[in-house]
Amino acid sequence: MSPTTARRPGGGRKPSERPSKPCAHCGLPFTWRKKWERDWDNVLYCSDRCRAAAKRDRP
Repeated sequence: MSPTTARRPGGGRKPSERPSKPCAHCGLPFTWRKKWERDWDNVLYCSDRCRAAAKRDRP
């Protein structure tokens, strides 16, 4: 395994072994994806739909 692969949260792992966290809007768990590699800590929503719904529901 290369040093860059070891640093990534989900890189080089089977899908069942990748990190996951609950969506801030719907509460369903979602797993790490390659496109979220650089900002996984900042990803709060599982989809654009949940992000838009959370914006609508804010007071």
